[in-house]
Amino acid sequence: MTEIERIDQLREELHLHNYKYYVLNAPVISDQEFDKLMRELQDLEARHPEHYDSNSPSVRVGSDLNKNFTQVEHKYPMLSLGNTYSEAEVTEFYERVRKALNEDFEICCELKFDGTSISLTYEDGKLVRAVTRGDGVKGDDVTDNVKTIRSIPLVLHGEGYPAQFEIRGEILMPWESFESLNRERELREEPLFANPRNAASGTLKSQNSSVVAARKLDAYLYYLLGENLPHDGHYENLQEAARWGFKISSHMKKAHTLQEVFDFINYWDVERKNLPVATDGIVLKVNSARQQRNLGYTAKSPRWAIAYKFQAEQALTKLLKVTYQVGRTGAVTPVANLEPVQLSGTVVKRASLHNADIIASLDLHIGDSVYVEKGGEIIPKITGVDLASRPAGSEKVTFITHCPECGSPLVRYEDEAAHYCTNETACPPQIKGKIEHFISRKAMNIEGLGPETVDQFYQEGLIRDVADLYTLQAADICRLDRMGEKSADNIIQGISRSKEVPYERVLFALGIRFVGETVAKKIAKAFRSIEELANASLDDLIHVDEIGEKIAQSIRLYFANDKNQKLIRRLQEARLRFEADEEDLAGQTDKLQGKSIVISGVFLHHSRDEYKDLIEKNGGKNVGSISKKTSFILAGDNMGPSKLEKAQKLGIPIMSEDEFLALLEQE
Repeated sequence: MTEIERIDQLREELHLHNYKYYVLNAPVISDQEFDKLMRELQDLEARHPEHYDSNSPSVRVGSDLNKNFTQVEHKYPMLSLGNTYSEAEVTEFYERVRKALNEDFEICCELKFDGTSISLTYEDGKLVRAVTRGDGVKGDDVTDNVKTIRSIPLVLHGEGYPAQFEIRGEILMPWESFESLNRERELREEPLFANPRNAASGTLKSQNSSVVAARKLDAYLYYLLGENLPHDGHYENLQEAARWGFKISSHMKKAHTLQEVFDFINYWDVERKNLPVATDGIVLKVNSARQQRNLGYTAKSPRWAIAYKFQAEQALTKLLKVTYQVGRTGAVTPVANLEPVQLSGTVVKRASLHNADIIASLDLHIGDSVYVEKGGEIIPKITGVDLASRPAGSEKVTFITHCPECGSPLVRYEDEAAHYCTNETACPPQIKGKIEHFISRKAMNIEGLGPETVDQFYQEGLIRDVADLYTLQAADICRLDRMGEKSADNIIQGISRSKEVPYERVLFALGIRFVGETVAKKIAKAFRSIEELANASLDDLIHVDEIGEKIAQSIRLYFANDKNQKLIRRLQEARLRFEADEEDLAGQTDKLQGKSIVISGVFLHHSRDEYKDLIEKNGGKNVGSISKKTSFILAGDNMGPSKLEKAQKLGIPIMSEDEFLALLEQE
């Protein structure tokens, strides 16, 4: 056997041993024998660099070379799931699905692993790319780091997998690895990781893949995507993926009734504490891909899946003091500073008190013993006070009257729970918060800048608003602490690239109160330039889908402010995109102008979301319920009987899928 043939043989053999050890948990050789084979492979590969393979088992050890991450656009957006916290909310989800489909369906019940999301792309049976969730549209290419995770196959075995497909899952740090890592960090007097999720996320973003290899991350895969998948069933596709070498949870189950769903939830609410990795809930998915397409998506999440979060754990600790934080909108949030307490795998020292009403309802006193829990096991909150143990003569907590940062008087607007500092232009946290929002991923996505850098630039007097970013010079940045020429160049290039960000994201980046990501998209479609938007009347704004009087008033107030007008002029001079370009406008017509349309039923040619986009592109308005103002109903198969009855009662026209598409094709 030649050395080249021996390399190929060793690679195949070691891939199989990795699979048996890390996926099946059934090793057939000792660690010493495995290490001996690996050393032989590494020696042979060093002698034959011409036979390099990026998916060789030897890449599992990682490299000491630093590597910056590049951003990659997801072929399919990585959306988050809607969360539920009660059986009643699960029932609502189940009933929504039942009514929308109007046919039999199965729910796939899965454990919700508490790690960091990853998307893996395979071509011809080999791993070619691993990308983090990022903002859901783009993520970081972390392929080299992921290749060190031994439970992720570099080369598939078996047969029947598509030539190209994507599989998504969760990268985790097992409890054992997490505790070992924190013991090591404690000995080195380094800050400890708060929980396994943070540890896994931080490790995955390390620029040194040998560090990733040493920390023994694990992965569970839970979603297969592609054009030629073996089955219509999500559960069935994952069973195939397990045969190709992927680590798929063995605890998945198909449920045919709501009671079976609850049985799964109740079992794992207790049993999850015996698992080697952290879980924080259950994921429920409609099993059929065909039915998933018919149910479609909201702007943020699929309608065919939901996450049930386990009830939060509770602990008793002492309230030491209350401090106050000022956000970018001027909202002042009280924060409880607590005696450290262990809760759901993390040490909790602080908890949000939200607003003055919450403080009053709890009747908090300094030194109180308070009950703390994590809402959805993420954000700590105080849920009650042990009045029996209240210290005599303790000080009652009362909400402050002036901004803790700039000293300005606080105001509380009618119908709002929060107190606000109205000093928008001179209150440091508001100024820095607006800049941090502006540079964030979903807004201008300026790489190289983060909260610490913004704070440093602000303290040095380099920036006082977002427009100042576009006058920064590399020479200004170089002279600062911890800033070299390369860092300065990266920041300047990131700022320059942000000038290509589309109009809808620029609108979102401005930070207009109540104008979130989805509303900004609606506004950009309705008002195709910033000038159109600035001149829009209250009535014009209210007629845009999903914009009520509250949002419309906020937009009008923003453009009535001279300082905001000046800021936009400066950003226009910096050549940011304040109007929709030809690509954004392509395919838009006014064929459905003034028409309010309800969609109901199951469709053949397009999904519901695609039809909603078509309606908006052609000037129509999507509405959720039938009324006298409804122009017509776009009806597919299995239209809900109650909607049909109401449409007939009100005399609302019903249009079939083919009739609707023919209408759009007319000149």
